[in-house]
Amino acid sequence: MSQLTSPLHDRHVAAGAKVADFGGWSMPIEYAGAGVLVEHAAVRDGVGLFDVSHLGTGTVRGPGAAALVDGCLTNDLSRIGPRQAQYTLCCQEDGGVVDDLIVYLRGDDDVLLVPNAANAAEVLGRLADAAPAGVTVTDLHTEVAVLAVQGPRSLQVLELLGVPGGLPYMSFVAGTGAGGAEVTVCRTGYTGEHGYELLVAAGRAGELWDALLEAGQDLGIRPCGLGARDTLRTEMGYPLHGHELSRDITPLQARAGWAVGWAKPAFWGRAALLAEKERGPARLLWGLRAEGRQSPRPGMTVLGGDDTPVGTVTSGTFSPSLRAGIGLALLDRAAGITEGDLLTVDVRGRALAVEAVRPPFVPSHVR
Repeated sequence: MSQLTSPLHDRHVAAGAKVADFGGWSMPIEYAGAGVLVEHAAVRDGVGLFDVSHLGTGTVRGPGAAALVDGCLTNDLSRIGPRQAQYTLCCQEDGGVVDDLIVYLRGDDDVLLVPNAANAAEVLGRLADAAPAGVTVTDLHTEVAVLAVQGPRSLQVLELLGVPGGLPYMSFVAGTGAGGAEVTVCRTGYTGEHGYELLVAAGRAGELWDALLEAGQDLGIRPCGLGARDTLRTEMGYPLHGHELSRDITPLQARAGWAVGWAKPAFWGRAALLAEKERGPARLLWGLRAEGRQSPRPGMTVLGGDDTPVGTVTSGTFSPSLRAGIGLALLDRAAGITEGDLLTVDVRGRALAVEAVRPPFVPSHVR
């Protein structure tokens, strides 16, 4: 199967981007003349522009569309109103996570979904199978591009472009961008900074990308790849599906129980998750901070004070903000880990000293 490419692929190549596979899509990791550390700093201190068009997009429309989504996905849609967004999970009946995604509630009969690239078709397919007559689920994965403008200067960039940006966190509005293109502006993101995700028709993505870079030129805007996106999200302790969430990792184990509407009468995986909540999850997600620059890596074993295995690293990277190695790991609850405990990670037979911490590793500025 050939890789899909973003509508901005030619621009990334022209900018000297290093590309790699993400969920079947060829996407930029970092750009020539910059690199992950520089791009990471641009987002923390100024503003960065990401192409995240590999993310899925789909709509659920028709009488009872929101009720369908609410009865299938974990979070409680009654907590939000129109033009608001919500993080939620699509679970299996055993409580494992098929995907985590954002729901944008346009109204009772109109819902926009943004799942992850590799899982988009399955999430939308499951909803389509569950949809009653009159409700239509449409996959727009290749028809909609998603751009992310992230960082403390992100609002200034949008204002210079004339795009509405004065929004509360986790809300959205329809506006216009370059050349009058219709843009859905969402006050969301995956970096821990004030930021936005812009949804635009794939055919208009290029002019919006160019206009954002031009508008933000004097503010130091920089195109950023998915390498910086990963270091930014790891510093925040945000889960990545396939690492901190998966079919074998439940929301409770990933400390994402806050995204479950426990009082709702129905959602996929409800019985299994309620039972797990009652007995307590067997393992929990923790942050790991190393004493030096070396980073734990996914799959490495975490050892307790007596060198007994207590869990496994799910993500790890060098933190540009802390200048230290950080990671996320699923640790056995029976080990009684508490914040500040000293642990070690087995790095190919060598011990890497780490401290157990509760993320985020750096302050969040999303609100």
